[in-house]
Amino acid sequence: MGVGEHASGPGHVPVMLGRVLELLAPAVAAAATRDPGRDPVYVDATLGMGGHAEAMLTAHPSLRLVGLDRDTTALERSARRLAPFGDRVRLEHAVYDEIPSVLRRLGLPAADAVLFDLGVSSPQLDEADRGFAYSYDAPLDMRMDRTQGPTAAEVVNGYPPAALARILREYGEERFAQRIASAIVREREREPLESTRRLADLVRASIPAATRRTGGNPAKRTFQALRIEVNGELDVWRRALPAALGVLPVGGRAAVLSYHSLEDRVTKQVLAAEAADSTPPDLPVPLPEHEPRFRLLTRGAELPSDEETTTNPRAGSARLRAAERVREAT
Repeated sequence: MGVGEHASGPGHVPVMLGRVLELLAPAVAAAATRDPGRDPVYVDATLGMGGHAEAMLTAHPSLRLVGLDRDTTALERSARRLAPFGDRVRLEHAVYDEIPSVLRRLGLPAADAVLFDLGVSSPQLDEADRGFAYSYDAPLDMRMDRTQGPTAAEVVNGYPPAALARILREYGEERFAQRIASAIVREREREPLESTRRLADLVRASIPAATRRTGGNPAKRTFQALRIEVNGELDVWRRALPAALGVLPVGGRAAVLSYHSLEDRVTKQVLAAEAADSTPPDLPVPLPEHEPRFRLLTRGAELPSDEETTTNPRAGSARLRAAERVREAT
């Protein structure tokens, strides 16, 4: 679920909702034309608070939702929000790279539209005990699925210095990764790091004063890096998007909202490869079996409007890409 979605209530709308609905609507219409006897299927792969899902179900009365989330709290809240739609809704505790197996288990041959709203949900950021935010003190947890996996505390207190520095550099794009990793190692030898505030203060002290004065909270990149590591986000994403594209029939569409450059880079690369002709360059004519399987629906990454980022600051970093299947896989 993306960082822009809020709980239901006045003024709380999911990120780029109108554009997402516009991009996915033709896939629902194509499904009805292609197979009139089958209800179209929409997979919300990062269900979160259910805002996009509620809007899709409302816009398309015959649509069936399969909603996935690794966060059991999000599933409980979405279940209440989506209860009026009755048996049109199936909610699954699963990570989004499990889409094909979830559909098989439910006896569904395909998904006509898929949405990924990546990143951390507003409730995860707003609930202090989740440990995602550096703005207040909490246990260092950061697990989206609190039923499994290492916590952020286990990472900062247990990883070797070189591994810590690599994570901060690669996942946080942190220039001072080595300095921060060294400071963490020194501090944890004195006493294990267990709280978000202590870590945030330590990161701030590790970064040169001139750098601290620009670019927002200096702990932001470290917290992002730890969250990605704890939840295996990039590894899962590299598997999830190709898996999701694989369940789309011709006319099916996928849309992706990402919130940092690492996720968006993977999205761009996967979609570009699917939309490219793979005929060997030494052949004089394109081969039908090498023609593109998808066409891109967005020119580059689309951004939210200035109006939206003003009313919902968390939408500010959103990047939207989408594609439609135009040829069956051979």
